[in-house]
Amino acid sequence: MLEINTVRAGYDRTTVLHEVTVAVPKDGVAAVLGHNGAGKSTLLRAAMGLIKPTNGTILLDGEDITRLAPHQRVARGMAYVPQGQQSFPHLTTAENLQLVADGRPDGDEAIAEALDLFPVLRELSGRRAGLLSGGQRQQLAIARALITRPRLLLLDEPTEGIQPSVVAEIEETILALTRRGGLSVLLVEQHVGFAMRAAQQYYVLEAGRVTSSGSGGAESEQTVRAALSV
Repeated sequence: MLEINTVRAGYDRTTVLHEVTVAVPKDGVAAVLGHNGAGKSTLLRAAMGLIKPTNGTILLDGEDITRLAPHQRVARGMAYVPQGQQSFPHLTTAENLQLVADGRPDGDEAIAEALDLFPVLRELSGRRAGLLSGGQRQQLAIARALITRPRLLLLDEPTEGIQPSVVAEIEETILALTRRGGLSVLLVEQHVGFAMRAAQQYYVLEAGRVTSSGSGGAESEQTVRAALSV
């Protein structure tokens, strides 16, 4: 699905990623873990085209998309949910969803499907996004991305700073989406247990380099925790 091959990227003269290679399986999940400052968010930004690599290639279904703009990647089926529960705070929940759906022939259907995944948003449809809790805003951010019907979803810390009850809902929704097929996920996550339950493949980043990788699953959790404790 997605192949990030020996990518070097950063900001101005500062290199953050050093020849990073990561692969996301078709209809599966690849989890990227690491401490703050390891380069995880930079990796997602490079994958989405928000920053340009100075070395390496990014392939989507075998097509070289390294130099494509973000909107061109969206047109090819990519969606990105950045860190921080981002939304338009002065618009209502319904208006945030409608803004993404406008112009899509299946927009109303896509909104209905997103609300089925996150039913609390239906109850909050008239509330301004800026008045939602952090967990509700995160559900809204993921719902907005899903309205585009992506084949590849990039998620940056979807459970960060969210109350445990909502974390469980978000985790289960992500797992359900990947189980039903048709969606691949590149997941940056601090919760090792969730990441390893979700992922078929994991990568540990340290100072912009992959220091550990392997197959996902609960049996790899202790290996990942040991890698992160170094």
